[in-house]
Amino acid sequence: MLHPQAQALIDLLIERKVPPTYTLTPADARKLYRERRAVTQPEPGEVAEVRELNAPGPHGAIPLRYYRPLGSASDAVLPVLVYYHGGGWTIGDLDTHDTLCRELCNLSGCALVAVDYRMGPEHRFPAAVDDALAATRWVHDQALALGVDASRLAVGGDSAGGNLAAVVAIAARDAGDLPIAFQLLIYPATDMRRGHPSHTTNGQGYVLTSESIRYFHDHYIADPQHDLDWRASPLLHPDLSRLPPALVLTAGYDPLRDEGLDYARALTTAGNRAAYVCFERQIHGFITMGRLIDEANAAVSMCAAEVRRALGSRSAY
Repeated sequence: MLHPQAQALIDLLIERKVPPTYTLTPADARKLYRERRAVTQPEPGEVAEVRELNAPGPHGAIPLRYYRPLGSASDAVLPVLVYYHGGGWTIGDLDTHDTLCRELCNLSGCALVAVDYRMGPEHRFPAAVDDALAATRWVHDQALALGVDASRLAVGGDSAGGNLAAVVAIAARDAGDLPIAFQLLIYPATDMRRGHPSHTTNGQGYVLTSESIRYFHDHYIADPQHDLDWRASPLLHPDLSRLPPALVLTAGYDPLRDEGLDYARALTTAGNRAAYVCFERQIHGFITMGRLIDEANAAVSMCAAEVRRALGSRSAY
């Protein structure tokens, strides 16, 4: 059964006549996504430090936001989580995920670097992948200046960001010079072919619809053949062995649920350590909705605890 709080959110969107994402221009969809924060997200928590940074990338500078957790000494060398926001590779930014990043930073005891990667339709695949990988490599290379431990670097993200985290973990393994200690994959998109059963069973009525998924896909992917590229569909990589330990989190009423489960299974089958948790009563995107959905706060705490455990950090709480 859908959680009553998730149902209440869906009812509120209908009552307020919030237009579906796929009916909007990317600019209007981005504006609405930013504005929705005030309704669904908790107030942003205090952290010890926030800095705006830039990393060089193949397509130009990549904006970053650097956080240090409450209670951490300014000279402490901390583990670090590099985080890629969700939003279908089309919407979302450093501000839409600021509260979540602050929560993960404080609760994990890690520094966190959020990446404002390029998005479609202005910058199509693989621009987001290029930015995500370049930013992660920059954090690793600048570890001393940032006060972080390059040997305790994790990647993470939600939805499109979960896709990018999975792809960066594979690319880093293949490069051989960018060690990733953990991957946090929150309802990740792992198969651009969109053929898993949950795309049908959960494709209508739960905020993220089949039409919106097609909208995001088409703004990101220019060539249908790119659906088969592992940098777009990490589930299709022929070798998923020797990857970092992972937590894969999904939602029961999410169209992406089954491809997340299949990715967790594939990681385990390939010999990796992978934990899988499904919040059976929840919808896609719920983890940023802690003002309205209690299970979002439980999910954030779980994710932060797994990052903390994997990287050996201490929480400020």
